[in-house]
Amino acid sequence: MRPHAPLPAYYGNDDEHRAFLRRIFDDTASDYDRIERVLAFGSGPLYRRSALRRAGLESGAQVLDVGIGTGLVAREALALIGGQGRLVGVDPSPGMMNEVALPGVELICGRAEALPREAASSDFVSMGYALRHIDDVGAAFAEFFRVLRPGGRVLVLEISKPAGPVGTALLKAYMRAVVPAIARLVARRRNTAELWRYYWDTIEACIEPEQVLGLLRAAGFESAKRHVELGIFSEYTAVKPG
Repeated sequence: MRPHAPLPAYYGNDDEHRAFLRRIFDDTASDYDRIERVLAFGSGPLYRRSALRRAGLESGAQVLDVGIGTGLVAREALALIGGQGRLVGVDPSPGMMNEVALPGVELICGRAEALPREAASSDFVSMGYALRHIDDVGAAFAEFFRVLRPGGRVLVLEISKPAGPVGTALLKAYMRAVVPAIARLVARRRNTAELWRYYWDTIEACIEPEQVLGLLRAAGFESAKRHVELGIFSEYTAVKPG
């Protein structure tokens, strides 16, 4: 299942979709962390670490971070798993991975639907705010299930539309107008604002939370659930049967 319907304002078909994402993330990688810090008012690291704790990430775990991007989730995971743990990051954007400055992390170019990892090789799989950018959610969750050991856990972080129309309208105005304006002010690359406009359009079109949970269950996971912070930050967690 696609995470959302095609968005013809940005691309025409699946090949163009992948090319668009590769271009936009490669081109904006050097500005990504700077803009994220401004938008999250510096709270991003604390939230991500808390979400990883809630999902059951423990010291010494073998972590696979899918869609590692610039390493924002991976940085907090490393703080939790300690020196006995290990983290591998997978992403289709070389430009984003070039911004990862985390010693000891193995970086691999790849996609969520075809992870370049052996079966039962990880204790924990994370994916931070990349669900909306993949081609097939069910195929990605099947891969998460394959690479996890029995008893392994998955955490998918995503931004969801607020439940009510007022909250949705406010978030839309923020993402479509305020965020691109901030991006233009703080970014060094001119096309960074396009990425943040695209972010809202994918949030608005994304499949419903119950569909995400249903696809986790269909992939074989147990105890699939959703925790929500501030009405928009969704944490999807599940466990591979032991």
